[in-house]
Amino acid sequence: MKVIIAAVLFVVLVVVVLLVMSTSPVVAVNPAVKSIGIGTPVTATITDPHGVRRVTAYVEQNGARFPLFDESAPSHRLFWSRHQPPRSVTFEAGKNKAPNLKEGKARVVLEAVSNDLRGSSNAAAFDVDVVLTPPRVVPDGFQHYINQGGMELATFTTSGSWSEAGVKVGKYTFRSFPLPGKGPDERFSMFGYPWDLPADVTPLVYARNLAGTEATGHFWFKLFPKKFRVRDFPIDDALMEKLVTSVDPTGQIAPGPDLLSRFLKINGELRQKNNQQMSDLRFKTEEKILWNGPFIHYGKEEANFADVRNYIYHGKKVDQQVHLGFDLSDVQNAPVNAANDGRVVWASDLGIYGNCIVLDHGYAVQSIYGHLRQIDVKAGDMVKKGQKMGIAGQTGLAGGVHVHFSMQIDGVQTNPREWWDEHWIHDRILSKLAPEAAGGSHSSSAAPASPRPRRTAAKKRAAAH
Repeated sequence: MKVIIAAVLFVVLVVVVLLVMSTSPVVAVNPAVKSIGIGTPVTATITDPHGVRRVTAYVEQNGARFPLFDESAPSHRLFWSRHQPPRSVTFEAGKNKAPNLKEGKARVVLEAVSNDLRGSSNAAAFDVDVVLTPPRVVPDGFQHYINQGGMELATFTTSGSWSEAGVKVGKYTFRSFPLPGKGPDERFSMFGYPWDLPADVTPLVYARNLAGTEATGHFWFKLFPKKFRVRDFPIDDALMEKLVTSVDPTGQIAPGPDLLSRFLKINGELRQKNNQQMSDLRFKTEEKILWNGPFIHYGKEEANFADVRNYIYHGKKVDQQVHLGFDLSDVQNAPVNAANDGRVVWASDLGIYGNCIVLDHGYAVQSIYGHLRQIDVKAGDMVKKGQKMGIAGQTGLAGGVHVHFSMQIDGVQTNPREWWDEHWIHDRILSKLAPEAAGGSHSSSAAPASPRPRRTAAKKRAAAH
């Protein structure tokens, strides 16, 4: 009898322990979904140390419930089973799964059941907009001539349900803005054909709605492929010491005793970070033209846009980076003048670019001035073409006095040479963006010029970046 009582007590104890050790699953949807359409993917992560017995999802609308997903796993009741990692599930939500779904408000519910004795459940629910009307986009009928590494402007018309529109060129996406004087569905996008894309990429206009449904359109274009220079750039301990000390005097950015490793970290990782910081400035733009006429060409060209540099140390290639701009030199203590009218969106240190100024010229067209010794403007200032903004120097990753000058279109750096040419600006931009500002002419069928800007005499100076 005592044995039976002991056995019963043991079983009761085990059951109590199992119940106490039971857990509830944690359900999280990431990324968040705010709209669903014809078929919108939803990804959820369910965390439970005992695993998940069942996962179900459904959408509710106007009192009706439509199933979206249902998946079960073999049951395991013991709490001492192997600890289970978080489980990820992806399912489709939308009219493909729920044919009776209507446009409007709805609610998606995701439920999970723990795979232990208690079988506790938990749920995540979120409101969504059901968007079923597809977007549409119709490109212009212009002829678009594009230099590889350069940029162009396309116009198009959107309709249907859309929330985002622009131009896609390979992995790059460029925003659009309303055409001046037109309605919100008449759009334009200034876009680049980046230097690092192959010559067989087809630019597309696109429109996308909140549910992720996308429409694209082809426009006529001709690409002029360019071959960018590849150059060896010798470095030695003395130059690396100078550059590393200039960028990271305290050793916090690239710590360690090995000089070459520190230089490579700055030249690679920090360069990538600084370029991203610069790209993010595209959101600080005004939706109007701030520039006036061609951009000023400063000094003598010492390095070109998209120069590929092989860094050679003791006869061995240790790194390769791309120089996304022009190195323009002048005399010592030369003033650095604004290339055109604009608003200052950055005026501070920017890693490898040293003391750096970035001007916004409207519609996400921005010019960049790096390695300054002195900055005389601040973020928010309006400047005029030719206005002194600072003094040239060799701060950052620079081996001699010069200005690193570059331009970016919606955060993608492109060849500034086009913007030094008044004829190019007239034909490629103003004739399509604002015909009245361009004198009513439209000569976009002409191939883009490749101007040779005036060079000023200057002492040649080495540039390290």
